[in-house]
Amino acid sequence: MAAESAAFTPLTLPVLPLDDEVVLPGMVVPLDLSDAEVRAAVEAAQAAARSEPGKPRVLLVPRVDGTYAKTGVLGTVEQVGRLADGDPGALIRGRHRVSIGAGTTGPGAALWVEGTRVAENVPDPLPGQVTELVKEYKALATAWLRKRGAWQVVDRVQAIEDVSALADNSGYSPFLTTEQKVELLESADPVERLKLATRQLRDHLAEQDVAETIAKDVQEGVDKQQREFLLRRQLEAVRKELRELNGEQEGEESDDYRARVEAADLPEKVREAALKEVDKLERSSDQSPEGSWIRTWLDTVLEMPWNERTEDAYDIQGAQAVLDAEHAGLEDVKERITEYLAVRKRRVDRGLGVVGGRRGGAVLALVGPPGVGKTSLGESVAHAMGRKFVRVALGGVRDEAEIRGHRRTYVGALPGRIVRAIKEAGSMNPVVLLDEIDKVGSDFRGDPAAALLEVLDPAQNHTFRDHYLEVELDLSDVVFLATANVLEAIPEALLDRMELVRLDGYTEDEKIVIARDHLLPRQLERAGLDGDEVKVEEGALRKLAGEYTREAGVRTLERSIARLLRKVAAQHELGERELPFTVTEGDLRDLIGRPHHVPESAQDPAERRTSVPGVATGLAVTGAGGDVLYVEASLADPETGASGLTLTGQLGDVMKESAQIALSFLRSRGAELELPVADLKDRGVHIHFPAGAVPKDGPSAGITMTTALASLLSGRLVRTDVAMTGEVSLTGRVLPIGGVKQKLLAAHRAGVTTVIIPKRNEPDLDDVPAEVLDKLDVHTVTDVRQVLELALAPATSGAEPEVPVAA
Repeated sequence: MAAESAAFTPLTLPVLPLDDEVVLPGMVVPLDLSDAEVRAAVEAAQAAARSEPGKPRVLLVPRVDGTYAKTGVLGTVEQVGRLADGDPGALIRGRHRVSIGAGTTGPGAALWVEGTRVAENVPDPLPGQVTELVKEYKALATAWLRKRGAWQVVDRVQAIEDVSALADNSGYSPFLTTEQKVELLESADPVERLKLATRQLRDHLAEQDVAETIAKDVQEGVDKQQREFLLRRQLEAVRKELRELNGEQEGEESDDYRARVEAADLPEKVREAALKEVDKLERSSDQSPEGSWIRTWLDTVLEMPWNERTEDAYDIQGAQAVLDAEHAGLEDVKERITEYLAVRKRRVDRGLGVVGGRRGGAVLALVGPPGVGKTSLGESVAHAMGRKFVRVALGGVRDEAEIRGHRRTYVGALPGRIVRAIKEAGSMNPVVLLDEIDKVGSDFRGDPAAALLEVLDPAQNHTFRDHYLEVELDLSDVVFLATANVLEAIPEALLDRMELVRLDGYTEDEKIVIARDHLLPRQLERAGLDGDEVKVEEGALRKLAGEYTREAGVRTLERSIARLLRKVAAQHELGERELPFTVTEGDLRDLIGRPHHVPESAQDPAERRTSVPGVATGLAVTGAGGDVLYVEASLADPETGASGLTLTGQLGDVMKESAQIALSFLRSRGAELELPVADLKDRGVHIHFPAGAVPKDGPSAGITMTTALASLLSGRLVRTDVAMTGEVSLTGRVLPIGGVKQKLLAAHRAGVTTVIIPKRNEPDLDDVPAEVLDKLDVHTVTDVRQVLELALAPATSGAEPEVPVAA
């Protein structure tokens, strides 16, 4: 073969350029002669053939992006005529590869070049590897041709035995790019060329398999959608016929939940969950109980205001004016709401409405005695903010499902109260009042307070999940106001999630303003009276607040005003009183009877509780606010032989310990105070707290018991105008206590003018209203000796002390 290749003579041929097309040896292709370069090459070949035997010859050279390939194909012009479309054309057959050399001259306008035939070394006989390669190529080509339905071509490919011709046959493949065909053309070794053709064909079949798989999947999806569409239309037709058979109107029942879900403005996750339930509903029968559960669930989801929000009123001065107009006092709460609105306004102005998926909601706990306006304050907050208001009563709730909802599998399942409150408000950012959160109980059905932990946690409630809905509900924009009477009844973990705001009750002046501006107009309307018909003087209102009622709130005051107006209305109807009528302070006794709470300072000195030694006035905090607390002490008769300490009045352990400490202090330090401590050793001591049916506990009565015992032993009376609170230690130190504001308000209501508190509680006086402090003489002390000097009246000279003796 080497000798034969050396015998190849140089060739001089006209160039026929092929733009973006490649012709390999053995291929027969028609070419359009309307192209000037093609026509020039064919004419030049024909001119040269007149002087040489054989058919006209041209050199077919691929031209890619204006660049000629290094190898061309010698082609013979088999026929010149007309193509199928009528244009002039020539049929050219590729013969063998030619390596292109230098340019030369020749007849015609074509480009002439010199070239040399490329020798192809094919081993004979074929090695086993090449034989396997030929079989693989034929198998791949046969598989591809069968997919295209070219059965006649299959036989022709199978008949090819020459390795070079078999590799060049792939030039007919339409899936090969021009670059791939040029690579085949320039590959001189037939075996390497066949390997290249095999690899290209194998890669194409793999791509075709993937494309067929994708097309099959797409077609199956389309077929499924078409089948589902057809079945749904048939189902609608059947349901329409059933409705007509039952005499129902077509629009009588809105069963097209799919259309409702698709038309509703739902979050994406909620829409997906709803469409899944619609699919279940459409597959279930009308008699299935699951269908009714799904319909109820879908109705609940569609009624939820997923994307509804009210715009906050950022008029800070206007909001403060609304709060001041609707509520007197309560400055702490008003300031907190004003601060919240101011911060919200700044966040919105700076584009910080949502940070980390959370909005700027608030969780406040309003803790205070009954009747101070905690519940009504929630409505005022909503009014000031321009939000919807909804109240959730938690008193007596014992079932956790009341908060988080029931599972849908239960009969009569409902969403929890939080979800129902949002649905009732019609907005995702209402003001929700959780009323009486300290009255929540727990039993075998769960702990509702534990379920509230997620609701009231600003770090978690933007993804709150109700057991009934089972989709995420964003509560981060809700303003939660929880009300409670007793702080200790709220679980610590729940209290930690709320901002505590204390409402310690009203002063007498605030009660007068509330009665004049709010209670009196409301009760006049309820009594069917006009403001011009009945007027109530301020002095009468003050007496009602001070002597007819004694409370931290104003509920009893409002009932007293209602009773007063009812009495006036009844007397007018009976003809006993003419209208208009002005109620004065002196008319109260005739209309509603005598006062119930006369201050100790207003009573006859002989009738006062502190008119005998051994009685002291203390201050305490109860669930109804602050209150005065009297402590009585007596010594047993020596002849009875009684000894030790007796405590009565339903006292707790801490208060019992305070009594022991007070007694121990006087026994050890009584001599310094010039007290007859021998009586404490030889005679029994009895300490009693009146109102024995009311449980009492806490350390703050320590100095009160010490004062009562010191008064008993010294025979000196405790001053009527003095009340005290503070814990006592064994060394006589006065330790701090809680509830100073409530206790001072109670002292003010009771007519006390002098109050003794621990020195370390002095900062708490900043919370006490100024008008109350102006009327009280507050002494801060650090030692029991200071308490005794302030509280005990001077001893009467020459008089024997009257010591109460226990029976």
